[in-house]
Amino acid sequence: MTRIVVTAPFDARTAAELPGEVFTASDVETGQSLGARAAADAVFAEALASADVVIAELDRVDDDALAAAPRLSLVVACRANPANVDLAACAARGVEVRTTPGRNADVTADFTLALLLATVRHVPAASAWLREGNWSTADVFEPYARFRGIGLSGRQLGVVGGGAVGRRVVRRAQGFGMRVAVYDPFLAPGALGSDVTHLELDDLLASSDIVTLHVPLTPATTGLIGARELALLRPDAYLINAGRAALVDRDALLAVLRETRIAGAGFDVFHDEPLTPGDELLRLPNVTLTPHIAGASDDVVVEHSRLAAAAVASFIDTKEKS
Repeated sequence: MTRIVVTAPFDARTAAELPGEVFTASDVETGQSLGARAAADAVFAEALASADVVIAELDRVDDDALAAAPRLSLVVACRANPANVDLAACAARGVEVRTTPGRNADVTADFTLALLLATVRHVPAASAWLREGNWSTADVFEPYARFRGIGLSGRQLGVVGGGAVGRRVVRRAQGFGMRVAVYDPFLAPGALGSDVTHLELDDLLASSDIVTLHVPLTPATTGLIGARELALLRPDAYLINAGRAALVDRDALLAVLRETRIAGAGFDVFHDEPLTPGDELLRLPNVTLTPHIAGASDDVVVEHSRLAAAAVASFIDTKEKS
């Protein structure tokens, strides 16, 4: 029987349906190197020693882990980018690696719209102002003037990146009556529908009321939005980033926000995480900040469990047929 070691958070119902004998995260402490646990914990070492499949999210599948798992033939990384897996070491040992792409695409798209709305309607600032006891009968209409924001219907959302998250953001934005423009050099015009305009990056930045970033972080996209690109944004535009912080040049971004050259911004991701108490972003009144929680949903666990189980079933089926 196939022995499956699961160290990722995993949906219990899906785990019960995995095609094999399952050693789940409830049996071991997760978040540590598989190799270190194998050396330090006899029970875990025994599990790895007989493991045919490992399903992990944060645990590192490195040389030590592979050495402790001589039978291992498949690693499923519960993430789109298997950053926790030594791909070269797996390849050298003939261990196949699969991922769970798009596991958090829906909840990240939801959160992007939440962050966008919170930013353009000044929701966190209004909530903090109210909690501080500022609303008084002396001027009951003060918040109506102080926290005036923009509506979404009829405005243009510029979506940078039309992948799993980006295309879901497109659909959600259309539900708000927004016009949508997309920049993605890998998408053919019309790929997202006839009502989505495909623009070059400069044109998208210059024409959009709100810009949101959804491209993967690669050497080519690091610093994609620099000083020149930020200068293209209109003074009344907003920038939303729930993707990767390094897509935007930090110094150029701080300058634009400090000098209020755009209306505001919303960020769920940062160049340094966690933010230090002295980080300038915390002092800027035109920025909405959340602590990297776009994917913080139990639905993500259910989805990556489903995708991982499908990957295991496909692998076993292929192996049995070969």
